[in-house]
Amino acid sequence: MSRMVDEFSKGLWKEVPPFRFVLGLCPTLAVTASVSSALGLGCGVIFVLMVSNTLVSAFRNHIPPKIRVPVFIVIIASAVTIVELMMEAYFYSLYEVLGIWIPLIVVNCLILGRAEAFARKEPVHLSVADGLGMGLGFTISLVVLATIREVIGAGTWFGLQVMPSSYLGFELFQRPPGAFICLGLMLALINYVSSKTEKRAAA
Repeated sequence: MSRMVDEFSKGLWKEVPPFRFVLGLCPTLAVTASVSSALGLGCGVIFVLMVSNTLVSAFRNHIPPKIRVPVFIVIIASAVTIVELMMEAYFYSLYEVLGIWIPLIVVNCLILGRAEAFARKEPVHLSVADGLGMGLGFTISLVVLATIREVIGAGTWFGLQVMPSSYLGFELFQRPPGAFICLGLMLALINYVSSKTEKRAAA
């Protein structure tokens, strides 16, 4: 049980994907102009990670090493197809906003990276914990980044006005340069906090 907790929790801070491994930055920058789109993509990534990690781990002893990567991609693509069809059927407005970023989950380095580096070596229960933790860490990162960009850029949060009606918004934060600025500041903050924490632990 303690190992499961460790594997789950590492994705929430120690190995949070966009800010520790710098993985999945394209969707991180592209869909974080609004919190709703960030949360929608994050939930899709959680589902795909859970399914792919579970199946890769369950069949790891039956997948020939020479063809493991194509097999992993087929598993991931199948999970992504399920997400895309479900989103199109039940959350069509979100589906239209996310557009190409839903099928591009297939080539997200985070998904294939967890299958290759973790799920193919570990049992199912640990792979599920790893997938859930990494997925939640990725989703939280998207939501935090989107919150900063939407509140500062448009004065809204989940489309609801949270700033005074006279607030005109800082449009830069709704554009790609604003995404890079926010990402850089968050990377710097996380590295600073981690450095201070490590120094205190060492002392």
